[in-house]
Amino acid sequence: MSHAHSPAGNRPLKALVNATLHTGDSALAGAALLIDGPVIAAIVPPEAIPPEAEVTDLGGGILAPGFIDLQVNGGGGALFNDTPDVPTLRRIAEAHRRFGTTGLLPTLITDSAEKRAAAVAAVRAAMAEGVPGVLGIHLEGPHIAPERRGVHDARFIAPPDAGDLALLGGLSGLPALVTLAPEAVPPEQIRRLAAAGLRVAAGHSAATWAQAKAGFAAGITGVTHLFNAMSPLGSREPGMVGAALEEDGVWCGIIVDGHHVHDASVRLAWKAKACGRLFLVTDAMPPVGTPGNFQLYGEEIRVEDGRCVTADGTLAGSALDMATAVRNAVERVGIPLDEALRMASAYPADFMGMAGRRGRLRPGLAADLVHLDERLRVRATWISGKMAVP
Repeated sequence: MSHAHSPAGNRPLKALVNATLHTGDSALAGAALLIDGPVIAAIVPPEAIPPEAEVTDLGGGILAPGFIDLQVNGGGGALFNDTPDVPTLRRIAEAHRRFGTTGLLPTLITDSAEKRAAAVAAVRAAMAEGVPGVLGIHLEGPHIAPERRGVHDARFIAPPDAGDLALLGGLSGLPALVTLAPEAVPPEQIRRLAAAGLRVAAGHSAATWAQAKAGFAAGITGVTHLFNAMSPLGSREPGMVGAALEEDGVWCGIIVDGHHVHDASVRLAWKAKACGRLFLVTDAMPPVGTPGNFQLYGEEIRVEDGRCVTADGTLAGSALDMATAVRNAVERVGIPLDEALRMASAYPADFMGMAGRRGRLRPGLAADLVHLDERLRVRATWISGKMAVP
């Protein structure tokens, strides 16, 4: 698997040297990563680099799989819900790339049927155009619990009707994540969505433990921003949080910004979840890459001390980027670096069924990479083998 072929045509083999490789399986010092066009060709000792390869000396630091963020509402001053089109997706992906995110799911929160259809069309067009970083779509709502809606607009919250089910069924073939409240959607509809190849996550839910477990049995395999906008863990009613932590097969996204979830709660979740099932998300809003207040559903959202809040103090997404989430996981929570890096790439890829294409440094996988310095700040990224510096 790890021998290097001389590429065909005029595509020079590239070699990245002089960084510790965090592959997703292990940390390798003194190894070189070979890139052939858009994919990883091999990991070899420096003396085995083919003579024709273009060598880039990274000058130390860490070379890791590029971050994969499954919950991105906005960035670069743009919000997906505002203008669900290709230029918006390009802006959002470019903003997050500066913070190590080489793949993301643009996330549309609860909105009208027209807005959802436009969002799906925009993601399809962006992927057809090869917009770097756009991997699929995340529809968060509108089939959620009104009492756990957070900042989602109550006007659009409803159980799925025939039109909604047709839209969701039409996502088949597109990497798609759908967040819904299991108590708001009948199990047979959840089963149908999962059978169509969609990833179904529970979130914005007031479910009892029993309702959550029934949702998992019907095909829900993920939980959206664990602890936030869901029924809490109690002694006699374990709620959605208890069901999510208990169910080994379920993946949980978590926002590690120090505002959404207490560091101790993150630590407890990491200890409680089966290995490989807790991953980082940002739930990012327009301020990532372009600081400042923004509008959501026509309401001014203020950014104060890194928190995005409405006038009444409700959290409205985050100003978090993935590189900061990784740093927080390591420095604030105490998660080992190797594991924090997996939580930012390998595990979200596993959850979305993308592990055969990305999320680790392995021959044949996409050359989606991030180069970090010793303080875990982004020095460069590669998407499909093409390098960019923040």
